[in-house]
Amino acid sequence: MKKQSAWLLASLAALVLVGCAGQKEPAEKAFASAQAALATIHDAAQKYAPDQLQAVETQLAGVKDSLAKGDYKGALDAAPALTTAISSLKDTADAKQKDAEAAAAAAKDAWGPLSTDVPNMVAAIQSRVEVLSKSHHLPKGVSKDGLASAKSGLDSMKAAWSDASNSAAAGDFTSAVGKAQAMKAQAADIMKSLGMSSG
Repeated sequence: MKKQSAWLLASLAALVLVGCAGQKEPAEKAFASAQAALATIHDAAQKYAPDQLQAVETQLAGVKDSLAKGDYKGALDAAPALTTAISSLKDTADAKQKDAEAAAAAAKDAWGPLSTDVPNMVAAIQSRVEVLSKSHHLPKGVSKDGLASAKSGLDSMKAAWSDASNSAAAGDFTSAVGKAQAMKAQAADIMKSLGMSSG
């Protein structure tokens, strides 16, 4: 009887080993497939959904760890959730990339008028500052401090415009438009302080 029990246990152990061996290849294939799928979207995910990417990479590392320990069943059991997570990550990254591209296109459109308006405002301020600097009597509402402030503002705007233009030249219209809009607001304030119309 004891011999029979020992033989039975040995047979069961052998079956378990065969079962594990039978799960090894599908588990490794599932891991390789998930790894390859993640690799194709990694860069976009890193840019547009870094937190979600980190969570998926943690899941992938867990499956890899299971494989290393020979827990092929555990690896196989975790594979469907990992596949779903990678698919969700792809959808998120794609959606955010589309949004970013749409925002960039809108910024590029906005840059056109700004690239004309702002330099025109700066030129008008420059001209006004030159005229007022030569004048012995400042017009009503314009102070010496206001004129001095306009001069320093003009210098900072020229530097900022160069920065905005460089951003646009590099294709970063979102950044260029942000800088140009800030400059336009600053220019409008300076023009007001000099008794000019910014309309």
